[in-house]
Amino acid sequence: MSKDRATVGTDGQPLPVLPPERDARVWARACRIMFYTPGFLALLLLKVGEPAGFGISIELLMLASMSAVVAVIFMGSSSDGLGADASSRTGVWGGCLVLELLAVVPLLTAVPSLFHELANSKLLHDAATATGGAAAAAAAASGAAAVAADVTLGASELIPAVAILPFMLYQLAGYGTLHFVLPKAGNMVANLGILVLIIAAFAANRAGNFGAEKALVGVLIVAMVVLVFHGVLKLRRMQQRYDDFHPDKAKDKKAAA
Repeated sequence: MSKDRATVGTDGQPLPVLPPERDARVWARACRIMFYTPGFLALLLLKVGEPAGFGISIELLMLASMSAVVAVIFMGSSSDGLGADASSRTGVWGGCLVLELLAVVPLLTAVPSLFHELANSKLLHDAATATGGAAAAAAAASGAAAVAADVTLGASELIPAVAILPFMLYQLAGYGTLHFVLPKAGNMVANLGILVLIIAAFAANRAGNFGAEKALVGVLIVAMVVLVFHGVLKLRRMQQRYDDFHPDKAKDKKAAA
């Protein structure tokens, strides 16, 4: 808690521990990146022509992209000036929650399986496609099937998934907004649950069990939506209580009287 924040309210009860003030401009720039990068990547994958092969990865990328737009709306509502209320004062924090849970988490879920699909894509590694239009036309005329390249990457395929680890550090070391919404044990359980579901979904993808992958991803996204709703509304309640029982506010009321 910042030193300039009161810890006890006028009712004698502890005041909520609110997240620190954050620079909305930095988060707005992050939202731009989160909007363009996953969105354009999803469109390119659709253009490649293998939506069935890439499966739920494209849907996760689109979710990450659109969630960034929603995060910007929250952040744009932030204000601490005249007429500011509990909602406007928590706008940046609410946007951070949306970005962290409904943009970053889907992106981290999509990237490992997406890299595997790209490395083993039949269309991208089709010899006929790689040698030019004439060869492709000849292959099509002869009815030759596209053959996937023999790509043996081994354990190096897991390199993109390493990004999950610093995200866990971000969440569990107190940098994440969820840290201020859930108790310490609840925050740890929620984030370990995110990690387990991402790993399980990737394992199901590699095993070719796409039904299980969709089910696991569905559970993950529903859980993130529930956490976002709970977090945004709790932040608003915490801010309202802080405003109502802040000692300085009580002094101002007495001075005005």
